[in-house]
Amino acid sequence: MNLELIVQDLYQPSVIEENTWVNWFQTWLEIPGLQLPPADAYELSLRLTTDAEIQALNSQFRKLDRPTDVLSFAAMEVDFPEIADDNADLVLYLGDIIISVDTAVIQAPEHGYSLRKELAWLASHGLLHLLGWDHPDDESLSLMLEQQQTFLTSSGI
Repeated sequence: MNLELIVQDLYQPSVIEENTWVNWFQTWLEIPGLQLPPADAYELSLRLTTDAEIQALNSQFRKLDRPTDVLSFAAMEVDFPEIADDNADLVLYLGDIIISVDTAVIQAPEHGYSLRKELAWLASHGLLHLLGWDHPDDESLSLMLEQQQTFLTSSGI
């Protein structure tokens, strides 16, 4: 499986190098049981930003005028597309993950995590949302948190 990851990092020097992000997402997407739609390759974007920018996005898209730690915008909110030509190379765009590094810096010590682990935790949460996971109740939240831990463990985090 191939992964095309677009990383936009407003923090220089970067908190986490782009190749590390690619390795993490590649590992996570290869974990059995995720029920990925069929494709030759997957693409997603990751933006590491500020509280100000994520607050503007949160206000615009969720009508919540406050910063948050992570937002996900799934490209597919409906059934997965059928592949028309078995010989065609299909790159499936999963969506966008936006993480506020400002909020992650605050949350990391609260969770007893390094900033690196907090950012990975938030990215894994965002990825699950792109794949259709949600947490409207305690049971589904528990399943999602377990999957996030599986992601981090698989990446040695």
